[in-house]
Amino acid sequence: MAIAITPVTFIRKKIKSVSNATMVVGGNMTTNFNETFAGNKIITAYNLQENQNQKFENQIRTQFSLAMALTKRVGWMSPIMYFICSIGIAIVMNYGNSLILSGEMTAGAFASFVTSLLLLYKPTKSLGLTLTSLQNTFVAMARVFELFDLMPEIVNVNNPKKFQNIGSGIRFSHVNFEYEENQPVLRDFSLDVSPNETIALVGNSGGGKSTVVNLIPRFYDIKSGSITINGTELKDYDLVSLRNNISFVFQDNYLFTGTLRENILMGKPDATEAEIEKSVKLAHLDEFLDTLPEGIDTVVGERGASLSGGQRQRVAIARAIIKNAPIVILDEATSALDNESEAVVQKALDNLIKNKTVFVIAHRLSTINNADRIAVLQEGVLVELGTHDELINKPNGKYRHLYEMQFSTAGV
Repeated sequence: MAIAITPVTFIRKKIKSVSNATMVVGGNMTTNFNETFAGNKIITAYNLQENQNQKFENQIRTQFSLAMALTKRVGWMSPIMYFICSIGIAIVMNYGNSLILSGEMTAGAFASFVTSLLLLYKPTKSLGLTLTSLQNTFVAMARVFELFDLMPEIVNVNNPKKFQNIGSGIRFSHVNFEYEENQPVLRDFSLDVSPNETIALVGNSGGGKSTVVNLIPRFYDIKSGSITINGTELKDYDLVSLRNNISFVFQDNYLFTGTLRENILMGKPDATEAEIEKSVKLAHLDEFLDTLPEGIDTVVGERGASLSGGQRQRVAIARAIIKNAPIVILDEATSALDNESEAVVQKALDNLIKNKTVFVIAHRLSTINNADRIAVLQEGVLVELGTHDELINKPNGKYRHLYEMQFSTAGV
């Protein structure tokens, strides 16, 4: 048994490495498969069919090579175990024969021993294959447990506070933040936002606008400085309570497979029928619900593919309206829409932000003229702050430069 276990242990290590590599390649193949179907329009538009086929073929060849390597390693197990077991039985037979001749053991006792040994023969031979199967299972379990063992970095503090109201407002005080070590995204950022105030964040791409709004619901924790709501540090609030009081409308809002009603109710699962009807009306969804076969109970495709961009935005706005959170974050909510759709969505947004504290990110500067104040960020630094009229009349100002550049490009 000791001799039989030795090669099993040696081959098991080789099987483990190959099995792990096989699962990694299998995962990559699944990712490639899903991306090919999800991005079929891009693939067709750029004639990437051959590239995707070649990529998939390379992955199949890699997986085939790994499967052959695994088969070879497993294949060695059976003959090795047969050989060891046969040698062991031969040694026992030879030694037992000498014991019978010397009178130390009777033939009956020896026959009983050999019978027991033969019963052990088959399990010992199958030991290698059994350990191989177990090894594949252990590798798969290890990959799953790696995910289970991951702990979120953003967690509640001990005895967190429940979010009550926005109170005195939101304050960013000397905030520094970085996604990667020694690569600052926000630098000494300070900003006071009053209750029911609309703040527009503008600037060039990569300036830190989205980062600012992502810090409010604690998607990330800051490196230094502080962010407070009503005088309380964000990290001292209960995460669920904090995020329940923030509504989001993004540029590309995710709609889940299901009905329009189900997607809207994600903002407030226990909403009444009256609340649903009100949110639909305020979001100007009723304008196209009548054209759908089952109205609000119409099933939308995966990611809302059966709806236009403006319709998806209005569903997202209805979801935010029904939530009725005191803080609203609009991240490029109209930038991907045509002028007609933008006009309708803008009306819905106006209904959403009434009596709310609002953060607006927009590249189209024409959409933020009515903001109470405009914060201009450049490379993570707040360089200008004021109303549209104040900033547009500022000689050599950053906002004025962005405004003139955008409208001169548009031919205005």
